[in-house]
Amino acid sequence: MVIFDLASKQAEIDKLEQRSAAPDFWDDPQQAQRVLQEMNELKNAIEPWRELEGKIEDLKILAEVADGAGEEDVREIEQELEEARRKFRQLELATMLGGEHDRASAIVEMNAGAGGTEACDWVDMLLRMYLRWAERHGYQMEIIDTVPGETAGSKKVTFLVEGENAYGYLKAERGVHRLVRISPFDANRRRHTSFASVDVIPEVEEMEEVRINPDELRIDTFRASSAGGQHVNKTDSAVRITHIPSGIVVTCQNERSQHRNRDVAMKVLQARLMEMQRAKDDARIAELRGDLRAIQWGSQIRSYVFQPYTMVKDHRSGYETGDVMRVMDGDIDEFIRAYLTAPA
Repeated sequence: MVIFDLASKQAEIDKLEQRSAAPDFWDDPQQAQRVLQEMNELKNAIEPWRELEGKIEDLKILAEVADGAGEEDVREIEQELEEARRKFRQLELATMLGGEHDRASAIVEMNAGAGGTEACDWVDMLLRMYLRWAERHGYQMEIIDTVPGETAGSKKVTFLVEGENAYGYLKAERGVHRLVRISPFDANRRRHTSFASVDVIPEVEEMEEVRINPDELRIDTFRASSAGGQHVNKTDSAVRITHIPSGIVVTCQNERSQHRNRDVAMKVLQARLMEMQRAKDDARIAELRGDLRAIQWGSQIRSYVFQPYTMVKDHRSGYETGDVMRVMDGDIDEFIRAYLTAPA
């Protein structure tokens, strides 16, 4: 069990507050801003633990006077206790994050692999799963780019999950995801296996180390092909940016404004260039970019089986559950927990 030491965190805050009260604190504005940022991050980290601590104390008092309480009151106490347990496990999971960019928002790209129309539909199913997960955690999710499948689903989807620790959690999803089910696109109702890859990189705000020469960019505009009402296909609002030296291509067509699409595409390009640079510097390509294996049988990190039985199993940690529908509704925290706590 991970223990969050409130006393030590509060002591750190007290020290930082003492520093911020010093007469010469603002002599170095940049250092002062870093201190204030660290202090605010610590305060934000302990606030939910304080709230949970207060909730548990209230439940203790209610439990002590529960003798003689009505059945409805007892059920309410049990429900609040279960909610407190859920909140504790959520906060405990956050304490497992300690990577360089774990606190950052996440940029996620999914691609359909082997399986044709089934694989494209599988991408959309995963997109819904992550949308539900983001909603559970209070994250904002914005679709940046989509490439529709020929019959159904999507060949490729890129989206941004905004919120603290989004990357730290979602890095557990990086890899190939395998689906086994009776195909709704097969008139003979046969069982099909399909694959989709999930890649996750952090959205990094400070990118001074990544310098992009405008002369090394090719910027194309075109008419958006995704859903967008009457505005779509009337103006060249979609933007495609190609970084010529690296060959990285980023597309954004979700916004109606060409200017906004260009800003989002540049942000994604910067994040990808930073990941590439870090991978070269640290020789940790597998860790930062994920396994670059084919999106097909034998390379999956997780399997989702709908028939002939129901099971979702993570092949890295060994964690599995038979409630596949609950997982597809965004309840993937236990898979993330198993990944973060698995032996290196």
